[in-house]
Amino acid sequence: MRAPPLLAPPTPQPARPPPHRPSHTKDGSRPLFFSPRRRPLVAVVRSKGREDASFTDRILDYIEGGPKLRKWYGAPDLLPKDGGAEGEEDESSDIEEPRDAVLVTNGESEIGQMVILSLILKRARIKALVKDKRSTEEAFGTYVECMVGNIEDKSFTKKTLRGVCAVICPTDDGFFSDQIDLKGVEHIVLLSQLSVYRNSGGLQAIMNSKLRKLAERDEEVVLASGIPSTIIRSASLETTPGGEKGFSFTEGIAAKGKISREDAATICVEALDAIPQTTLIFEVANGDENVTDWKTWFAERMAKG
Repeated sequence: MRAPPLLAPPTPQPARPPPHRPSHTKDGSRPLFFSPRRRPLVAVVRSKGREDASFTDRILDYIEGGPKLRKWYGAPDLLPKDGGAEGEEDESSDIEEPRDAVLVTNGESEIGQMVILSLILKRARIKALVKDKRSTEEAFGTYVECMVGNIEDKSFTKKTLRGVCAVICPTDDGFFSDQIDLKGVEHIVLLSQLSVYRNSGGLQAIMNSKLRKLAERDEEVVLASGIPSTIIRSASLETTPGGEKGFSFTEGIAAKGKISREDAATICVEALDAIPQTTLIFEVANGDENVTDWKTWFAERMAKG
């Protein structure tokens, strides 16, 4: 009986080359590869070119890369949700920290998130007051140290301000009070809508009455603190893309104008690098004045007094 013929080995197929992912699109901007698990917190209008990309465009360029890019920027891996983060925090509660952090109050607000994104881009150490720690950690990872608690509790505010050199208050949330101990803080940036609340009338004035009181108290405490402060009296905030309009700093503009939240957040963060000797107060709305160098603008503003 004849043996069956041997089967010839299959002809090896050439490996398929990996799909081509261009480093740049036709218009010169970087392509974005979104992670399906990431939930965007802020609605962002993407810029057409890299040159005119806003800070939210640029920060999302690398945050969307996930843990790999997080390591590139020096941030550690995320701790397990049930890990020992809380215990470690309690053990080190009495250890003096270097004062190099920026505290963002109301970090869950839309403008608070924009301020955080801009600070991440500057590679700042960030602490943020939030109500939902888990959602904030899922959004920003270890870029942000979340602080959850009652701001009327002295022990909590003391713990929150430990290691903080500057505070950015982007909303009228009543963070500042007569009881708060701001010792060691070197600069306060307060985005105030007091001019907007004072200019409102009728039903709107009634609705804004609580916010007006909080804004008045915030400004009073900041002015009385003796800490170098920048009080930005902004016009009514609106959800529009930033970087598309100029600015107006004329007296009275805050009561009747409007400004993009993204532009307002940018000014708050840029003000960190310009610490006044006492207090700098100015009004701002979107307008026709083009500001290309905020460092120079703040220097000139402080020189005028």
